[in-house]
This record gives sequence, structure tokens and C-alpha cells, in this order.
Amino acid sequence: MKVRIPNSGGGNMNQMLKQAQKMQQDMAVLQEDLENREYSATAGGGLVSVTVDGKHFIKSIKINPEAVDTDDIEMLEDFITIAVNEAVGNAVKTAEDEMGAITGGLNIPGI
Repeated sequence: MKVRIPNSGGGNMNQMLKQAQKMQQDMAVLQEDLENREYSATAGGGLVSVTVDGKHFIKSIKINPEAVDTDDIEMLEDFITIAVNEAVGNAVKTAEDEMGAITGGLNIPGI
């Protein structure tokens, strides 16, 4: 007499592993793409504009001469701070949104 062992679902496990590997590959490609992108923001009605890359390094800062008031340097400093923070925030949000699309909203530590 032969004993029949029910299918233990090993095929499902293999499929899940393949999907996880595909997700990992997609995430690596997207991460490289995100790091190569540039993100810009302005402050003070366009008086200051900042561009950062996907690694959050400042690529450029442009200051309209109208923004330079020697009696109010603090305002210019504030505009620069605002624009840098917004540009970095844009980079972070884009990365979160696009990675979330790949992971299906799963909260994966370190990503």
C-alpha cells in the first residue's frame, strides 16, 4: 500500500521567493534611478531656487539679485533653508511613493 502525501504547497513557496527576488531587483533599479534624479524647490516667490539630487546633496542654489538685501540677510537665509528643505522633502516623498508602489505598501525595514 502506498501512502499519498498531500501537496505541502512547496510550489507556492517557490513562487513567493521568485516574487521577492523580482521585487528586490525592481527596488534596486528604482533606487539607482531615484539617486540620479534631481529635485528642485523655490522660496520667496522664486527669489531662491535649490536643486538637490536623489542622495540629498545640493547640486545648485540660485539667488535672484532682488533677494539680496544687506539690511535683512536673515530673510535670505530663511529662503535658502526653506528651499533646501522642500527640495529634500520632494526627493524623500518621491522615493517613498515609488518604492511603496513596488512593495505594495509593505513596511520593509531599511527601505
